[in-house]
Amino acid sequence: MATFNLDNVKAGPSEDLITPDNSVFVFVDHQPQMFFGVGSGDRTSIINATVGLAKTAMAFNVPTVLTTVAAQSFSGNILPALAAALPNNEIIDRSTMNAWEDERVVAAIKATGRKKIVLSGLWTEVCIVLPALSALGQGYEVFVVADASGGVSSEAHNFAMDRMVHAGVVPVTWLQVLLELQRDWARGETYAAVAEIVKAHGGAYGAGMDYAGDFLGGNAG
Repeated sequence: MATFNLDNVKAGPSEDLITPDNSVFVFVDHQPQMFFGVGSGDRTSIINATVGLAKTAMAFNVPTVLTTVAAQSFSGNILPALAAALPNNEIIDRSTMNAWEDERVVAAIKATGRKKIVLSGLWTEVCIVLPALSALGQGYEVFVVADASGGVSSEAHNFAMDRMVHAGVVPVTWLQVLLELQRDWARGETYAAVAEIVKAHGGAYGAGMDYAGDFLGGNAG
């Protein structure tokens, strides 16, 4: 039986955590035609989560890859609010359903030097499962943002999430990612941006931060 040495216990983050320095965000196929087919959840909520996640990447200066599929022939242009949240990003348009089979997408991810991929998109059962499993197979750690992704039905989304989790993917939510990157409310360089993202996209939590600002001076997390 392994022994537990209290001398080794110290304060500090786990290497398993997502940080601004070890992650790359990848947004896949947040496009009108793909949204039309989503039936796994409220599409407005998925859009809200996606934009909140994009603003998170911007606030923490995390490298980000935006990719679409058949934008000009079938699926339409990327979600305008997503493009607006990440205005300096090139959008890589593909023909393949598996983004990991497009050399430009893989090259953009490799160029960041990051090993943790924070992945979201439509549809979960196709355009997320395929690159997630492909990236895992090449040694990346993959975190799928479940509420910024959607499938054609609840079953399709949930079974896809189950398949990925069994393979080693870590399921997360957009707000979880935001707070994991911040981690400390004393981190002043990003506090204001995080607070604004929460107020705009955090629902009741955001309303609570507005309330705290009214009565407590705005420094509540």
